[in-house]
Amino acid sequence: MRSGSLAILCAVVAVASSAWAQDQGGAGVVCNVKVLSDKVLDVSSLEAWKKSYIKEGMTDQEKAIAVWRTVVTYQHQDAPPVEYLQAGGKGILVDPIKMFNVYGYSFCSVAASEVCELGKIAGLKCRGWAIRNHNVMELGYDNSWHLFDASLINYFPKPDGTIASIEEVSGAIKAWLDEHPDLKGNGKKLQAFHFADQKQGWRKGPELLAKCPWYTSNGWWPAKTHGWYSTMQEYDCKPYLQQDSPSLSYSVNIQLRQGEKLTRNWSNKGLHSSMDGGGGAPGCAKAVTGKEPLLHTPQFGDIAPGRVGNGLLEYDAMADKSLPTTALTFDNLAFDGGKARIKDAAKPGVMVVRMPTSYVYLTGTMDLKAAMSDGGSIAVSFSDNNGLDWKEVTKIDKAGDQNVDLSKRVLRRYDYRLKFEFNGAGAGLDALKIKHDIQHSQRPLPALGQGENTITFSAGPQLSTMRLDGTVGDFGEKQVRYTDFHPEVDKLNKQLGGKGSITFPFETPGELKSIRAGCFYRGPADSYEVQLSYDGGKTFTTVSTTPNLSGDNCNSLNPTVTDLPAGLKTAQVRYLAKGAAAMNTYWIVADYKPAAAGFRPVKVTYVWEEDGKEKTDVHVAKTPEDTYKINCETKPTMKNIVLELAD
Repeated sequence: MRSGSLAILCAVVAVASSAWAQDQGGAGVVCNVKVLSDKVLDVSSLEAWKKSYIKEGMTDQEKAIAVWRTVVTYQHQDAPPVEYLQAGGKGILVDPIKMFNVYGYSFCSVAASEVCELGKIAGLKCRGWAIRNHNVMELGYDNSWHLFDASLINYFPKPDGTIASIEEVSGAIKAWLDEHPDLKGNGKKLQAFHFADQKQGWRKGPELLAKCPWYTSNGWWPAKTHGWYSTMQEYDCKPYLQQDSPSLSYSVNIQLRQGEKLTRNWSNKGLHSSMDGGGGAPGCAKAVTGKEPLLHTPQFGDIAPGRVGNGLLEYDAMADKSLPTTALTFDNLAFDGGKARIKDAAKPGVMVVRMPTSYVYLTGTMDLKAAMSDGGSIAVSFSDNNGLDWKEVTKIDKAGDQNVDLSKRVLRRYDYRLKFEFNGAGAGLDALKIKHDIQHSQRPLPALGQGENTITFSAGPQLSTMRLDGTVGDFGEKQVRYTDFHPEVDKLNKQLGGKGSITFPFETPGELKSIRAGCFYRGPADSYEVQLSYDGGKTFTTVSTTPNLSGDNCNSLNPTVTDLPAGLKTAQVRYLAKGAAAMNTYWIVADYKPAAAGFRPVKVTYVWEEDGKEKTDVHVAKTPEDTYKINCETKPTMKNIVLELAD
């Protein structure tokens, strides 16, 4: 799997005061917009997940089962999504919250890593294991280890009610095979034994397996992709420690400007993040909940019609009355009547628009209507490294409509910027519309059920989130690299291993409110520190130290730093290797206060079908916290949910 290395958060610019936006009728951007239904738990962030699943008074075993159930619920066993950022050379995604919200499918080693990371948040120990053609995770509590397989959906209770360890499962299987040497290592004979006696032969196998509640009556695991016979082969080996490199950089932060609309569909058009090669299409793309391969998902509360979703993010920038403040740069330009024009033709006018998303971009188009006089021009450029570098998209030298395809540039991105440079008298824009297909999982969307549904709306805190990763590998235009973010490297080799440090400076458009940073490192005797500087690198403060840990792969949970100097917009994050650490996944998350952020009413539109008839509910949330009801007389088939600022 692919290593990633990370990056920086940066943005530059002078913006006008938020008073302008208030004069135009309210805030320019509303951040952290969330709509929940009482039928689906909230997993939009690590904090939301913990609140949803880890309850006061739980025993450690109950916490462990809640962790396992989470991954089973939100990740289906399938070809993994590839973002070319982390998890070794293949670039397979390993981030639990991103996995749950954006994709909803991957394979065993990713599921094991997610069980580990959520287990740590629940206060449990973890260690990952590779067995024959499979990966599993143990969680540690009550002075012992306990095996949890969220990929094939099982764990093994013992007679006393505790959960067996990998050693106990493997030991039980090996002991039984020693008594049946003709079956050892023989898949065909194990299958024959499994399905003998009207598919009940498996019950004569090891008692620990025979009494496992997760086998179906015919000895299959819930998804019916694997059964008793495969378990007997997978654990008949010598396990070794192994865990994929995780990131904890993602959380959902839906941000809406006037003219911006987010549509999330309980359906897909066949689009996915690996469609340019590398990962392959997920087998569950056209799957129906309750039928193979999603046969088992209703057992875990799934009421979505499928798993893979394709939505739309649309932004009509000229309909955004707050554009001078929501744009990162709006220099030497006048904005009136939905049109932008250069003020002083003796110098360029510049506009920079940021396009953040919580759901990965798959395609992109830009439709604009240029205005200019003879000799004028508009140069459009693109940045996916926070404005540190720009690549030319197009240069326009005549007035009229233009259509620009951004798909190759934005695929697999979650954030980018467009810069418009206007030259000549009368140069400007009469229209600018940006449209993206996005990918999201259907499973965590706030679906409706038959009967009364309670819908909870919230908006806030009013902070914009910047989180970026950059790969160590060289995958061309498929993904940004860590070097694209201009880090300062001291004594680290090309693989970022060995003693030394790597430092990422960054600048945000508004006041920094929090910083969280971490990395993945490899090796049994490695350790690292995360340090922050607020004075241009003159002094650094250590905010996280990871001690030497045993195991092939390790990651630490890094604290969120909120005690920051007032008015801070620039900082540096330094990763300091204390041993022979090969740090190959970096992540930095910064929340900042946009100049135009605040609350204004948000329109929420639900569309579904009952008995083949389309139903619609439109609700305007007039306060940052709102609760309302939607009633479905029969079982609904969900279609989409649309979020946009109210007129």
